[in-house]
Amino acid sequence: MREKVIMHIAEAPGGVERYLHTILTEFKKYKDFKHILVCSKAYDIGKFEGLVYCVEIIDCLRNPINLNNDFHSAVRIRKLIKKHHPDIVYCHSSKAGALGRIANIFINNKTIYNAHGWAFNMKMVSQRKVKLYELIERLLSPLADKIICISEYERISAITHHICKENKLVVINNGINLDEYKYINESKINNISIPNGAFVIGTVGRLCNQKASDIFVKMADVVKKEIPNAFFLMVGDDIGSGNVRKEIEKQIKDCNLLDSFCITGWVNDPLEYVQHFDVACLLSRWEGFGLVIPEYMMMKKPIVATNVDAIPYVMENSGILVEVDDYNAAAKAVVNIFRDHKLQDELVGNGQIILERYSVSRTVREHIKLFSSLFSK
Repeated sequence: MREKVIMHIAEAPGGVERYLHTILTEFKKYKDFKHILVCSKAYDIGKFEGLVYCVEIIDCLRNPINLNNDFHSAVRIRKLIKKHHPDIVYCHSSKAGALGRIANIFINNKTIYNAHGWAFNMKMVSQRKVKLYELIERLLSPLADKIICISEYERISAITHHICKENKLVVINNGINLDEYKYINESKINNISIPNGAFVIGTVGRLCNQKASDIFVKMADVVKKEIPNAFFLMVGDDIGSGNVRKEIEKQIKDCNLLDSFCITGWVNDPLEYVQHFDVACLLSRWEGFGLVIPEYMMMKKPIVATNVDAIPYVMENSGILVEVDDYNAAAKAVVNIFRDHKLQDELVGNGQIILERYSVSRTVREHIKLFSSLFSK
């Protein structure tokens, strides 16, 4: 039997790129599948060498919405589909999901769509935009044979917003390589020096409104008054002009925290920094999954996170939940963990119990099960 060809179409870098790298690495164990990656030029193509049969780059495939770029991207995607004849076209995230499904109309293959977090669940956007995102998802849902939801929350949200029939939805949790921690470089991390004896509070993610980078700094300001040896790490950077980072750096300066704070910028392996955390935070204003949460669990870190969207489903009792934008509650949670070693051990232990459900091995096996069900139809 010939290999089944899976064409992945992706535009968004960051979390989606990490997701693809993780599952494609695990897919190397399965020789029945050949993968092709169609992506924007924002991707680090070198990371996918040896993981996929080939990479096709579309220069005009990028955000924001631009009718000219989007039209040419869809035309290019359609040509690539006809060139490679994939058995399954697998579209990742809203933008690539829309263009990929439209480009694939009337071509004889199966189509899967994974939004990696519904756009209509974004907070702090106008209701007009929310309704537009809902409408687009409803109109395009018939163009996918199956729609993958990355968490139970995402499935419930799709049903609540009447995106498609329930039997089209499949929940496949995001997954991580549970052995990745074994390969972490324990040498001194680059570009920063953590003071000896510091209690390190960290977060991993883009500097952006969604990840509530401003709230992390406000929390740090409160924590520093209670824990004088506190040190704060933000592992990540903004995407684009750098204006968000400048605003966050000004906020840090205004709080007189320059000597107790470090923004690392983009790093190749965030876990090398997470290993130095004493408390790990995810203070997002909305979150379709929050892949960093199981990574925190794997690294045996107690977690403070917001009680929003998918986070409580993923985290369960491996951390302390606080309400969105409540930096005082987040600071109180950090201080409680600092003072209560028994609580630290309890949270870490709870994370170890549930961690297996977020193994990439399980994620890939569930993908293969879905692929097989589509091939049999």
